[in-house]
Amino acid sequence: MGPPPTAARGTNVGYVPYFDAASAAPLHPVAREALLASLDEGWADPARLYREGRRGRLLLDAAREAAAEAVGCRPDELVFTPSGTQAVHAGVAGALAGRRRAGRRLLHSAVEHSSVLHAAEAHAAAGGTVAELAVDRTGRVAAGDVAAALTPDTALVAVQSANHEVGTEQPVEEVAELCQEAGVPLLVDAAQSLAWGPVPGAWSLLTASAHKWGGPPGVGLLAVRKGTRFAPQGPRDEREAGRSAGFENIPAVVAAAAALRALRSGPAADTEAARLRELVDRIRTRVPELVPDVEVVGDPVHRLPHLVTFSCLYVDGETLLHELDRAGFSVSSGSSCTSSTLTPSHVLRAMGVLSEGNVRISLPYGTAEADVERFLEVLPGVVRSVRERLGVRGAEPGAGAADTAGAAPQGPSPAVAAEPAGAAAEKAAGEAVPAGLVVDSLGRRCPIPVIELAKAIGQVPVGGTVTVLSDDEAARQDIPAWCGMRDQEYVGERAAERGAAYMVRRRV
Repeated sequence: MGPPPTAARGTNVGYVPYFDAASAAPLHPVAREALLASLDEGWADPARLYREGRRGRLLLDAAREAAAEAVGCRPDELVFTPSGTQAVHAGVAGALAGRRRAGRRLLHSAVEHSSVLHAAEAHAAAGGTVAELAVDRTGRVAAGDVAAALTPDTALVAVQSANHEVGTEQPVEEVAELCQEAGVPLLVDAAQSLAWGPVPGAWSLLTASAHKWGGPPGVGLLAVRKGTRFAPQGPRDEREAGRSAGFENIPAVVAAAAALRALRSGPAADTEAARLRELVDRIRTRVPELVPDVEVVGDPVHRLPHLVTFSCLYVDGETLLHELDRAGFSVSSGSSCTSSTLTPSHVLRAMGVLSEGNVRISLPYGTAEADVERFLEVLPGVVRSVRERLGVRGAEPGAGAADTAGAAPQGPSPAVAAEPAGAAAEKAAGEAVPAGLVVDSLGRRCPIPVIELAKAIGQVPVGGTVTVLSDDEAARQDIPAWCGMRDQEYVGERAAERGAAYMVRRRV
């Protein structure tokens, strides 16, 4: 079975390249056929003994066997849920309840999907304890850190198979072995990776979501391996082994299993994964060559084949996404200025990388090489136009850091105060602001604080300081990231009357 076409190809007159498969992959043609066919056969209650019920049960059992084969577990270990989020919550709550006598401590990585973080919050609110594992700048947790964090009262460890924002693969097999030795179950969120292969290792619980691999939305799966203590929580009935209440959506389940089996069967699957990996490698290499002041994040080797994330200095992420959409490309972002909360992605924050102007590209099966090439042609002009609107003239492509230090944002900043005893400096709490410039960016959102910092840094001598006052949450992440990219020294931050004061010392 060959790869499916990308979104809208052949169905819309105006085809638009869709580069956000990590959010939701286009419906696989096999899934569409299975969905339509099972609407006529899978509508009856599979728990009933009459003919229509038996047909529904046969379809449900066949889908369960196909999904279990793809997951690498027994069919009776797998249940279908109304969503991947519900699978995560059911898995976390059930595993913790089953291990209540051993302890009430949940251990998870700092870059887990928000569904895991929300499940952790619910556990903490109910009196449990939660510990977070740090990651490196690629977004990868160290197996040794997991081993060091395992305590006698640890009831569950949650580590995703691969990150949904930057594509970095986690050392699940090593972590599973450590957890098994300690007698602690491991829950793996495999939503992003399951389309590309089974999750290795002796994990205890696994969750996934069908719309990530080209199945219909509204279907998740939860696998609980035999021997794992598990006590279902929340609404219960006799369906799905008591682990997921409600009437099964048999047509959607059948379509989800059909899509997963089609993607994973035959040599075409490996060929397509290799082809998409090459396209992503091309993006990872060429974007920094074509666009100045860009940080490509995530592990360059241990990663999903179809996903790449990069961030652009001096760019408003929301405007960038709108402009790319107008240019015909559907992409995603983890920038704070593209979210209703104005909080940068917790994944990028945990990695300590730049969040402003963030772009996530995740290629669906069947993405055309020509679409990637056109994206690479369009991107430089789009970024340049967004920067120019913000008063920034970027460096020429290919220039080094030393060459671009003075060619970033142009013109003096009206928010810069030359005297630290001025009104801007008085807003800083605690010790007096050291001699140097003070940039008042209070009330201004990403990427303005960084743009103002870049304008001001050239106005102080080497060894001099610039202090940025900002109440934008993204500044805490982006100012240190800017310093790393521009070879300047980030001194630190302290509380201010509003927001915080971030100090930078000029090195070059």
